[in-house]
Amino acid sequence: MIQIGTHQFDLNDPLVLAALAAGALVLLLLILVLRAAGRASRAVDPLAGHMLNLAQRVQALSDGQQQLAGGLHHVSETQAMSQTKVLALMEQRLAEVNRQMTESLHGTATRTARSLGDLHQRLEAIDKAQANIEKLSGNVLGLQDILSNKQTRGAFGEIQLHDIVQKALPADAYTMQATLSNGRRADCLIHLPNPPGPIVVDSKFPLEAYEALRRASTPAELTEAQRMMRTAVRVHIRAISERYILEGETADGALMFLPSEAVYAELHANFPELVRESFEARVWIVSPTTCMATLNTMRAVLKDARMREQAGAIRRELSLLYADVDRLGARVGNLDRHFSQAAKDIEEIKISADKAGKRARRLDNFDFEDLAPDPVPPQPLPVK
Repeated sequence: MIQIGTHQFDLNDPLVLAALAAGALVLLLLILVLRAAGRASRAVDPLAGHMLNLAQRVQALSDGQQQLAGGLHHVSETQAMSQTKVLALMEQRLAEVNRQMTESLHGTATRTARSLGDLHQRLEAIDKAQANIEKLSGNVLGLQDILSNKQTRGAFGEIQLHDIVQKALPADAYTMQATLSNGRRADCLIHLPNPPGPIVVDSKFPLEAYEALRRASTPAELTEAQRMMRTAVRVHIRAISERYILEGETADGALMFLPSEAVYAELHANFPELVRESFEARVWIVSPTTCMATLNTMRAVLKDARMREQAGAIRRELSLLYADVDRLGARVGNLDRHFSQAAKDIEEIKISADKAGKRARRLDNFDFEDLAPDPVPPQPLPVK
């Protein structure tokens, strides 16, 4: 700041600097004019030197102001560029963070959706399993209702036996509900050849005693249930032996089919004496599994018997086949002779054709002038 009289001027103001520079130039020109005029007075030289110094300082101040303005502009530009770079870097980092957060959220949403889908599938599987359990429970209750009645239990055993027999044997090898000569009706009669002959399969079983055995909770109840089991099975074995084993009509034995593997296992595990008694009465106790194995053995027996029945026909067919083979051999021999004769005839025809061709070529190349008779040679004169 400078003060001239009552006025103050700011040296940083460009107008002030410009005015000072203009004044300095005017003074300099004035000094030069004064000097050029002859330098009228030497007293003016100190003042001119001060004015020149003042003009130089003003110029230096102007240059410094310009440098300061340039430095400030450079600093401003540098700061602006730095701010721009910082802002660009911050925007990039923010975009990267935003992208990572978006990907993370998307991945989390995807995993959550997949987990929900898996949970939904598991819930559906659980619902299906629950429905199957409920259905199976209903079937078990229905089966229990069926097996609780003797007539329905017998029908259930007959149906299961029929399914097994139908799968194991041909249709003409058995008869369901066959009536015997004593008026008894067998659940299934398998037509085996003699021996052993037709064999009966009975599908009834004593379930009441077995259920009492399963329900027994005290030693007294267990003993009573075992007694009932022995009595029921013995009665059933005796009934099968008396009704379905008929001499001259059926095989010397019968099958007692138990549709329950549990009853079959219980008899063999805890009632071996009943199994021995059934053997002595020629009543063979079978379960669904052992019945299938037994029927497969019977099927092999039936197949062997039918093959024996057809043995005579097979022999006759073999004899006729042998005669046919002999005739075929003879006819092949005749055909071979015919082929040999035909080959011989063809060979002779080829020979005749070759000869005819040679003669034709000779005729084609023959010179007919050669065919004129030779002149008669002169006869020698006789010697006198």
